[in-house]
This record gives sequence, C-alpha cells and structure tokens, in this order.
Amino acid sequence: MNERIVIVDDEPITRLDIRDILEQAGYEVVGEAGDGFEAIDVCQRQKPDLVIMDIRMPLLDGLKAGKRIIEDQLTQSIIYLSAYSDEADTDTAGRIGAVGYLVKPLSERSLLTTIHVGLARVEHNRQLAEKVEKLSVKLEQRKVIERAKGVLMAENNMTENAAYKMLRDLSMTKRCPMNDIAELIVTDA
Repeated sequence: MNERIVIVDDEPITRLDIRDILEQAGYEVVGEAGDGFEAIDVCQRQKPDLVIMDIRMPLLDGLKAGKRIIEDQLTQSIIYLSAYSDEADTDTAGRIGAVGYLVKPLSERSLLTTIHVGLARVEHNRQLAEKVEKLSVKLEQRKVIERAKGVLMAENNMTENAAYKMLRDLSMTKRCPMNDIAELIVTDA
C-alpha cells in the first residue's frame, strides 16, 4: 500500500492513535493538522488520497474545511470523525461527499474498513474520470470528422458515405489518423 492519508483532529493524542493504526496497517501518513485551516493547507501541499477529519474543531470546523478541500479537488475522499452522532452533521457530511462517518471512540477495525472502502471509491472515481476524458476526446474527434465530411460534401458535391470513404482512404493512404486529416480539411486558410 502506498495510499497517502492526512489526519485532522484538534486532539494530538487522537492523531497519534490514528497514525499508529494507519502505519501498522501499511498506510503512509503524509500530514497532520489540528484545525480546518491547517487541514486545507496540508491538503494543498500533499494532495492526499484520503483525509480523516474530526468535525468539531476550533477556528474552522471539519465540515467547512472538508467542503473546501473537496471543491478544490485536494483529495477524493474524506472520512469524518465525531464524538457525536448528530443527524445534521451526518447529512452535511453526506452532501459534501464524505465516504464515511465514524463516532468516537474509534474501533481499529471500523476505521480500517472505512478507509478501505474510501480508497476503493477514490480508485473508482479515477477510473470514471479517465473514461469520461476518453469519451470527451472521442466525441470531439467525431465532431471534427462530421464537419470535415460536410466540407467535402459541399466542395465536391458528394454524398455523406462518399465523403466518409474519402476521409478513410486519405487516412490509410497518408498513414495518418482520420481525425488529423479531418482537422486539416476544416482548418481555415
């Protein structure tokens, strides 16, 4: 495991306990913070895979800090900790996008299980983002090819199938991707 985790809690002993659990389980703790402002700062510098954050802290609470951290894409997952099982806090944590909410005192097993699920979500989100990016590129390429077909049809008085065949043939003859040929055709001189 090389997953990078930040621990945020205003109690140094709690941070130390969590660090011990994580390091024994093979996780890398890349930063700690004692309030929401420090949490944002550490996450900006470290870009962790996961943040474990207390909700009730001085200066800036975990919910507000977590919202900012998620919005700024400084991490993909947050697990919230609280000494209270407050419905308003759990609702807010869910809206922010938290992958877990644990009530203190923490059980090592619950913490590690929740971390495992949170990190699985990070990987799932990464894979989805890659798919979306690939689909976006393909869609943009398809749009260029469609525009090039339109140009060929208008300039050469040909059918759509003939224009597509011409693009495909040019691509094979020139040993160049069809999208590159299409971009050259639609480029204004």
